[in-house]
Amino acid sequence: MASALKNLSSYNSDNLPDISGKKFGLVVAEWNKEITDTLCKGAYDTLLQHGAKPENIYRNTVPGSFELTLGAQFLAQSNEIDVVIALGVVIKGETKHDDYICHAVAQGLTQVGLKFNKPVIFGLVTTNDEQQAWDRAGGKHGNKGVEAAATAIQMLNWVN
Repeated sequence: MASALKNLSSYNSDNLPDISGKKFGLVVAEWNKEITDTLCKGAYDTLLQHGAKPENIYRNTVPGSFELTLGAQFLAQSNEIDVVIALGVVIKGETKHDDYICHAVAQGLTQVGLKFNKPVIFGLVTTNDEQQAWDRAGGKHGNKGVEAAATAIQMLNWVN
């Protein structure tokens, strides 16, 4: 569903699993840092709100969104990490780079999750301009980081 039709910070919190003993890996792109930091704060606060312990939330940074895949793999390969949340921002520019980056990240994160048999959450904001990115990082459409964390928690229902 398009975020213009849904608030990214709204989710059903019924039947969420106990996450007090779960470990979360956040991999965050530094490109568009102010926005990605806001996404990360949304994810972090949501995990804490639902019972995650601060010492069980690990944040790693990578230079840009393209590198999220490898950063996610480094986290996912650890038996200590139960779920990985990848957060980044790709803003359309004058060239088609955004198409290539977004496709590569989507495919890469999918492959990491399948390879390590654990949830790897796609928290990539893909927009036409910077304002749209801010609208999805705590603005009028909510915070994609909150949505990503809620998805991560919900996916733990599927993990043994």
